[in-house]
Amino acid sequence: MKDTISFDLAILGGGPAGMTAAIYAAQANINTILLEESTTGGLVNSTNLVLNFPSKKAVNGMSLMAEVREQIDALNVPVEEICEIEHLDLTGGVKIIETDEAVYEVRAVILATGRKPIELDPPMDCDQIHYCSICDGGVYEGKRVVVVGGGNSAFDESIYLLILGIRHITMLEIMDDFIAAKTSQDNLFSTGKAVGKTGVKLAGIHQEDGRLKFVVAEHCKTGEKEQIDADGIFVFIGQKPSSRLFANHVNLDPQGYILADADMKTSVKGVFSAGDINQKTFRQITTAMSDGTIAALSAERYLRI
Repeated sequence: MKDTISFDLAILGGGPAGMTAAIYAAQANINTILLEESTTGGLVNSTNLVLNFPSKKAVNGMSLMAEVREQIDALNVPVEEICEIEHLDLTGGVKIIETDEAVYEVRAVILATGRKPIELDPPMDCDQIHYCSICDGGVYEGKRVVVVGGGNSAFDESIYLLILGIRHITMLEIMDDFIAAKTSQDNLFSTGKAVGKTGVKLAGIHQEDGRLKFVVAEHCKTGEKEQIDADGIFVFIGQKPSSRLFANHVNLDPQGYILADADMKTSVKGVFSAGDINQKTFRQITTAMSDGTIAALSAERYLRI
């Protein structure tokens, strides 16, 4: 039988928004727990260099998030990682959050689960398909990879793959043109180690003994197919909100983003949301931290009433 544990505030998600909220909540002496399904840091962990964070000229994303985590630990905020939420009840004055380890009864909740990479559709069964260059790129040193996607993130990640020693990259973009900034495109293609193909889609893969040998690219207008030798595939085709758990609890927009007001209040009393999971125009580390700050202060006000 699972233990039932009481807190004033539960923060779901340990990215920039959630961790910032935890800092502010702890400083306000709110009895807080942070629950994270993976490890703290969120998608920032997969960013090689953050170049626009105040006070840092250039910093590795994982290192930046580690510094924030140190602040949380210094404030003695309990953090549960690798934590699967099995049941939620956000109605009433006491909210129930059941994980695979325990049942938490809390008076307020901050939803800060962020976004996650959009995966290939239909999915392809292949161990050599990846969604994070900093996590998995190192094993492809001296090898060839295909990168699916044509935005800024796809080009930035491809540059990092070359830094890791990947021999050659083929970019596949389903649109007629890459949408990344021209400078990003120039930075990649000027290396002589990458080529781009637009108006094509990843149509298939071929494996031998469990290892990828080549991909099949299909030209969208003609249906013509070509084989491209590859040892691995990296997919950077955008992100979607990690809001599936909350669909029947708070109001979402058609894309699945949470609808919150300027104080980060959702449609449910005592439930707040922060960061990239919110419907908003701009999504940066600093905007997520701002949301986390506001959500924690709003939660404090709610709890003090």
